Amino acid sequence: MRLIPREEKFFDLFEELAAKIEEGGLLFIEMLENYEMAEPKIVRIKEIEHEADVITHKTYEKMHRTFLTPFDREDIHALLNKMDTIMDIIEACALRMPLYKIKEPAPELKELSRILNKAILKVKEVVYALRDKKNARMILDACVVINTAENEGDIVLRRAVSRLFEEEKDVVELIKWKELFERIEEATDVCEDVSNIVEGIVLKNA
Repeated sequence: MRLIPREEKFFDLFEELAAKIEEGGLLFIEMLENYEMAEPKIVRIKEIEHEADVITHKTYEKMHRTFLTPFDREDIHALLNKMDTIMDIIEACALRMPLYKIKEPAPELKELSRILNKAILKVKEVVYALRDKKNARMILDACVVINTAENEGDIVLRRAVSRLFEEEKDVVELIKWKELFERIEEATDVCEDVSNIVEGIVLKNA
């Protein structure tokens, strides 16, 4: 039994966007782990962000052309906006690292990125599960995992910023790192926003 037996193409586009976000998040981790070879990965992350934008705009256009949508238009708009924002933040961080002349990624940045990718994986799961009403319980359980990841990110961010203020004597370096830490944690916050939107969709259509 389908969640809502209407236009299936929307679900294809949601899933395509979720897959792009997962690809971008994993590539960002690879970039941090092999930072000396960062440049081609940054180029690809920028391409992925553009591809995500194209999918997002294509879905917006379809929403405006379609009489019957799979769920409320405001929910579609909110879901697309938040999903696209995750990839925007990943791209922004990737581009800032060479701009800020970062020599080596801080351990906390790697940890925050792993937490983010745990949340992104669950975002992909819940988006792919939206097609079927029978997945409602699984979706709600995955949303709890995303919320837990967001809490983990908060803890790591507080620890990272605390260390910065204790150890970093260069104010400019402090500002650079604080922004990078906060941006990656913000992406995890946005994953939680996605989970809240999806949870609302499931509960409305249960």
